[in-house]
Amino acid sequence: MLPDTDIFSLCRSAFGAPSYEADEVAIFQGDCLELMRQLPPKMIDLAVTSPPYNIGKEYEDVLSQTQYLDWCESWIKQIHRITKSDGAFWLNLGYFGIPGKGRAIPIPYFLWNRTPFFLIQEIVWNYGAGVACRSMFSPRNEKFLWYVKDAMSYCFNLDEIRDPDVKYPNQKKNGKLKCNPLGKNPTDVWQFPKVTSGRDRSSEERTPHPAQFPLAVIERIIKCSSNEGDVILDPFLGSGTTAEAALRHGRKVIGFEIDPSYVQIASRRISNYFEAKQFAEAQIELALGV
Repeated sequence: MLPDTDIFSLCRSAFGAPSYEADEVAIFQGDCLELMRQLPPKMIDLAVTSPPYNIGKEYEDVLSQTQYLDWCESWIKQIHRITKSDGAFWLNLGYFGIPGKGRAIPIPYFLWNRTPFFLIQEIVWNYGAGVACRSMFSPRNEKFLWYVKDAMSYCFNLDEIRDPDVKYPNQKKNGKLKCNPLGKNPTDVWQFPKVTSGRDRSSEERTPHPAQFPLAVIERIIKCSSNEGDVILDPFLGSGTTAEAALRHGRKVIGFEIDPSYVQIASRRISNYFEAKQFAEAQIELALGV
């Protein structure tokens, strides 16, 4: 296992110069499966990603169901290989329609046992906006599978993600508070708004990417399943949400993205984050007279 300080230089040696590089972050353009195959084992602490769903979006080539699942299994095994012994992997995927069998079957249900990782839990992300349906309930959730490499040794920082919205925060039993002062466990159903688009309703964090996750969701994952200074990987970086969330919380981050236009979106987003951070720090120094 390599020291964390060698991660970025190792990637540069393996892949060449990154498409974007700044303090504690590097983005490489290319096929994540081919890139990961060039890396040594046990070098990342946490992988968080959402690959193409195989439903014909502009950024994907539609495969047969068998081909798609085999492809997913291939890159998941590479993530497992390069993840440290106490590391974790969070996977988001959408739904399959199977003729004669089902209209909306969650893709993770096809993959949960096609991986060497240990499955801790399924997390349901519930949101308000979405497609309205007439012949079925309107879908308002997505699944995350939380995997770890070692079922007996993994990171779970509950105090970092506790929900402070407690109905009776001062309730006591035998003179002791019944609830943790930091808040309650947020449970396995998370409620966060989607990143919306459109005139007069676009989210502040919206980028041109067509399938963007909200920062709040990925921040919770990163805070609970890694520590400051850890190395985070997103092999399908997309709009760069994982990268920004990791940087906001003192993690290092490596991103792979095959589409050059999305590399540009993510790079611009991270540059904007650093500029805003530097501006805020300068304002604080000015106010303090430093």
